[in-house]
Amino acid sequence: MNKIKIDLEQLKQNAKNTEATSKELFAKLKKKKPKQLDSIVQTLHHEVFEELDCLECANCCKSISPIVIDKDIERLAKQFRMKPSEFIHQYLYLDKEHDYVFKETPCPFLMADNYCMVYENRPRACREYPHTDRKRFYQLLDLTIKNTHYCPAVYEVVDRLKKKKEQL
Repeated sequence: MNKIKIDLEQLKQNAKNTEATSKELFAKLKKKKPKQLDSIVQTLHHEVFEELDCLECANCCKSISPIVIDKDIERLAKQFRMKPSEFIHQYLYLDKEHDYVFKETPCPFLMADNYCMVYENRPRACREYPHTDRKRFYQLLDLTIKNTHYCPAVYEVVDRLKKKKEQL
């Protein structure tokens, strides 16, 4: 098994350099919505995660604040024995889109060893990240391009997808 080398500076540069070709491919996928897209991307997702350990990176937790929905707030507040309003006041703010997100990055629950202090109760957005194994992947193409700048796994899935474009 090959291990994917995690170099976040190189990732940013590679994502920037390949963004135009990613956008070009994704524009075609949005129009066409190929039936086999989900199965190809899910296969790539599983291949990539055989070669990459998120705990070596945790860049998502260090760089991106997830959307925190009401159910997440209730679950996390209960874990900390707080009222939801207290949890919101201490940890969250409303962003431009009127979504709750964490006030700070890195995530306040990210520990020094890159483990999550609230893993069992983490927000839905964290549970689903990096979204490369979701159904109707074509709906997440814009988000996926953004995520190539932060997540080595997403970058790798997109890079491998480009090599399979003739199958789409």
